[in-house]
Amino acid sequence: MEFRDPNEINQTQNDSNEVTRIQPETEQMRTAPPVKSKPKKGFVKGFVSTVAAGVVGSALTLAVLPHTDYFQNYYPAAANQDTSSSQAAKSTTSTVRPVSTKSTSDSASIADTVEQVSKAIVGIVNYQQQNDPFFRSSNSSQSVESGSGSGVLFQKKGDFAYIVTNNHVVEGASKLEVSLYNGEKTTAEVVGTDALTDLAVLKIDAKNVTTTVQFGDSSTLRPGDQVYAIGNPLGLELSRTVTQGIVSATNRSIPVSTSAGDWETNVIQTDAAINPGNSGGALINSQGLVVGINSMKISENGVEGLGFAIPSNDVIPIVNQLIQNGKIVRPYLGVGLADLDQVSQMYWQSLPENITKGVLVMNIDPNSAAGKAGFQPKDVIVSMNGTAIANSSDLRKYLYSKVKVGDEIKFEIYRDGKQKTLTAKLTNNNSE
Repeated sequence: MEFRDPNEINQTQNDSNEVTRIQPETEQMRTAPPVKSKPKKGFVKGFVSTVAAGVVGSALTLAVLPHTDYFQNYYPAAANQDTSSSQAAKSTTSTVRPVSTKSTSDSASIADTVEQVSKAIVGIVNYQQQNDPFFRSSNSSQSVESGSGSGVLFQKKGDFAYIVTNNHVVEGASKLEVSLYNGEKTTAEVVGTDALTDLAVLKIDAKNVTTTVQFGDSSTLRPGDQVYAIGNPLGLELSRTVTQGIVSATNRSIPVSTSAGDWETNVIQTDAAINPGNSGGALINSQGLVVGINSMKISENGVEGLGFAIPSNDVIPIVNQLIQNGKIVRPYLGVGLADLDQVSQMYWQSLPENITKGVLVMNIDPNSAAGKAGFQPKDVIVSMNGTAIANSSDLRKYLYSKVKVGDEIKFEIYRDGKQKTLTAKLTNNNSE
């Protein structure tokens, strides 16, 4: 603050004829009393009084100003801004909720689904009899573990619970041990098996079974659909391992060699990891429905993500027949077969040059449909009901999927180089 001599101030006002008085800011504001001219000898006393009055006035101004309407009258924008900011702050404080985590249990998750389905996945250990090499007695054989796989509990009825698995998991077993989700172990009984489709049904005591699964409609699957494989890769130590993938393809036809002969299996292809021990486990969708039974994979150098599962729509009719009959009742022709292109040329030298594919009849059951139809060894079958037959796999596929017991089939054959037609009425084989 700059102070001037009152005489100088008055002189400036007189010279300019202008009053430079500062108006009081409010009616409540005090002002210093008027300053009168005095002789120079009283200058110091007047100066001190002026300073004191200025200090008192400033103090009063600072004390009273906040309680007045000055800011609203002269600085309305600033006042409004402060008020708005204050109100916004209060509003924000009243509406903002504390930050917290959201429980995933509010909606279904795949972890919940997998946890539930896993309770229906079992481990299966195959024990087979082996003779002790140090003893030749028939009593020297012992039961040893020969392999392990997985299974799926799909039904609980009365005192028993039923398991579906792969035939190759249980084939040749003298004893089957099942490990449940809760750690309990029990012995399983074979209800029925089918080597061609690589499926088997077992039953166990139901007292420790708490969960079963449901089958989904595998025909609705499309490439890109999310799927999950659950099983016991490499044994029970890694039981109920879950792997994630997608459906890579549907309706794949994979040639396989089984104990019942060569066959082409219809499968779902997936890139979900399937390893030894996963066989017989479940392939599920995101709803927890079983859409396939894991069965095989291609494991070659440089090959990754090629796993296969038997579609649920193919599993269900087989399972139902195995429970009802203990076996699959299929049409029975009654012939032993060999692929024409895999036998010596001496068997087909008499054939026309354009016949390079077909099935060679090696032997015949005389009481079978083939025996009654007049088949003979060395006959070459080239068609069934007008459908070309290139090999034994084609013949089985047509016989087991296109016709049924009681149907009459027209076979086009070549015998001694001449074309013939034979008609056979299909029967079933009770020993199959």
